[in-house]
Amino acid sequence: MEAKTVYFENKGEENTDEVLRLARQRADELGIKTIVVASTRGVTAAKAVAVFEGLRVVVVTHPTGYLGPNTQEFTQENRQIVESKGGVMLTTGSPFGGLNNAMWKKFNTSVAGDIARNTLRIFGQGTKVACEIAMMGADSGLVRVDEDIIAIGGTHRGADTALLFRPVNSQNFFDLKIREIICKPRF
Repeated sequence: MEAKTVYFENKGEENTDEVLRLARQRADELGIKTIVVASTRGVTAAKAVAVFEGLRVVVVTHPTGYLGPNTQEFTQENRQIVESKGGVMLTTGSPFGGLNNAMWKKFNTSVAGDIARNTLRIFGQGTKVACEIAMMGADSGLVRVDEDIIAIGGTHRGADTALLFRPVNSQNFFDLKIREIICKPRF
């Protein structure tokens, strides 16, 4: 099999529209039915539900409290857009976060999740995010582990990475395999 990978000169939100276009093209070529998209404020999510019309779109947000107690960054306006177009919202903690973050805050030490998270970052922040959200979707039951999906992540804002996965639950992290890199920053 031969597949094309697109590398962007820069990272970040300037690539969002092209990432969504490339991911839609590959989803159509392979018959992928589920797209998982990371979105902090909801701007990328609102774009994604339009581009992936007819497919199942799972939008993964930062957990409530990420920036401070009782704070949710995803705007109500964007939530309404996503849900009105059939998108499914998932707000939960990262498989690499939670206890790892608590250990860092309390004891200033890293644990296994931090090592995995930082190892994935050598391939780019968007790659790390795509791996996380694929597992988050599987852990929540919103993504099947016996079907390929496309997961879309980014660096700070917007999307700059799209990967094809057969997702796993986080307890099976070492079985996670990136089947294709659709696009990512070149660095």
